[in-house]
Amino acid sequence: MSVNSTEFVSCIAGLLGAYAEWRGACGKWSNCSFRYLRYFDLHCKRGFPDAVELTQGMIDTWCARRKTESARSCAARTCVARSFCSWAVGRGLASVSVPPPPKAGPRVYVPHAFTDAELGRFFEACDTIESRGRGLGGRLRAITCPAFFRLLYSSGVRTTEARLLKREDVDLVEGVLDVRRSKGCDQHYVALHPTMKDILVLYDGAAERLVPDREWFFQSARGGHYSAEWVGANFSSLWKRANGPGSSAVAYDLRHHYAIENVSSWDCDCFEAGGQLLWLSRSMGHSRIGSTLYYYSMVPRLADKLVELTGECMDDLIPAAWEEATLDG
Repeated sequence: MSVNSTEFVSCIAGLLGAYAEWRGACGKWSNCSFRYLRYFDLHCKRGFPDAVELTQGMIDTWCARRKTESARSCAARTCVARSFCSWAVGRGLASVSVPPPPKAGPRVYVPHAFTDAELGRFFEACDTIESRGRGLGGRLRAITCPAFFRLLYSSGVRTTEARLLKREDVDLVEGVLDVRRSKGCDQHYVALHPTMKDILVLYDGAAERLVPDREWFFQSARGGHYSAEWVGANFSSLWKRANGPGSSAVAYDLRHHYAIENVSSWDCDCFEAGGQLLWLSRSMGHSRIGSTLYYYSMVPRLADKLVELTGECMDDLIPAAWEEATLDG
């Protein structure tokens, strides 16, 4: 999205605008980032109407965990404000201490364990979306869902990373994704399976005929990239159509499935498993191997496979610090 730094209204509006423009120049700006920074701006305006600069009270009261919030919700709400303060302090533009995020407890969510039959029915539902008489949006949905969800399934990319791919980020000759808009700060590359490359080539040609000269690889009828809500709603409706209303799964579970299937396919010794794990970690956009091992913590079948592969080397592959490295996602 474009950065409009004139929409901030507090005494630190100029600083907030400069930070937003810096994030935009780094390719790390989004509607979500703007929304939370705007909330922080309004908090400063309303709670500190006489302030003339960023104060400790502003950031402390904003970062305080609310009674209705979980630790993770609080961390998500305050992340951009804490990043802004770190940016300002690092450049000598403010003198405040940045509060640490609240410590979250262990995650309790267990991803859906897909069966081959479920996935087969799901992709059949994607391939049989009716598009006639539904306008440009319906025609785009009919060609986007089969390609988009297969990309998640075959590459393990995050849903956000897939949504924010621009056409220039997808090399359809070599079959490589240049993931520049990721959860963390690291740009990384993802090599596509040849069959996935062929699917994206077909999708790109069909999308170009419907929306010539589009900017985003998966572009909506309105001209922008698809929203997270679009991904969730379409996955849910197609999943329930394919597997029944009582079956529950989310699109992000395809990323978990990718990690599990990769490790389950390994047949190597301890040394080779370490290299495979490093490759998988980088391919999934993790800055630390510990983040990849988040999947190990949740899935018994994956845990058993890692123990089988590594034996006594497990402690070398999974350092004690892995527990704190789960936020790369």
